[in-house]
Amino acid sequence: DIYIGPNVIIEENVSIANGVTIHGGVIIESDNVIGDNSIIHPNVVLKTNTIIGKNCTIYAGAVIGSDGFGYAKDNDKWLAIPQIGKVVLGDNVDIGSNSTIDRGALDDTIISSGVKIDNLVQIGHNCIIGENTIIAGCVGIAGSAKIGKNCAIGGAAMILGHLSITDNVTISPGSMITRSINKSGTYTALMPFQDHEAWLKTAAKIRRL
Repeated sequence: DIYIGPNVIIEENVSIANGVTIHGGVIIESDNVIGDNSIIHPNVVLKTNTIIGKNCTIYAGAVIGSDGFGYAKDNDKWLAIPQIGKVVLGDNVDIGSNSTIDRGALDDTIISSGVKIDNLVQIGHNCIIGENTIIAGCVGIAGSAKIGKNCAIGGAAMILGHLSITDNVTISPGSMITRSINKSGTYTALMPFQDHEAWLKTAAKIRRL
């Protein structure tokens, strides 16, 4: 059986498998696939060409498959680059409330099976998140970054675009990752919290190291 709540919009060529629950206010655009027993909570938006695996849970307000942030400079104007890839979610994926996952520009954005994503997470176009990785709230992962399997990314961490993070990496909350990580382990990249005058002295000492 399939449950569809009030005020749901479902466009053409959408495949909804057995046991799916779609709560009120959800918008499902064309050419989407939703796998067995997945749950779509209120006011989720699934943009065109989004594929969701089995036993996934998408929490309220998440937006999956919006255009990636791709622009090219034309003299003094920015022109949008068409984003024609998909977002593909594996099985047993959880996406937190108000998180956003952008479609790929050419290649697909891939969220592998078993991934758990907290609220207010932004994942850019063409990213690949490996199996069983967990991502805490307010993390930002810029476009074309690749995260390995069994990683844990602490809240408010930022990962720059086009970087590769190997398997079994833990990133401490608030860290700014500016280069690829090729060895498993725990990584921290942040300054200590201090009053401003003390912080200036600490920063000056670090520059002299």
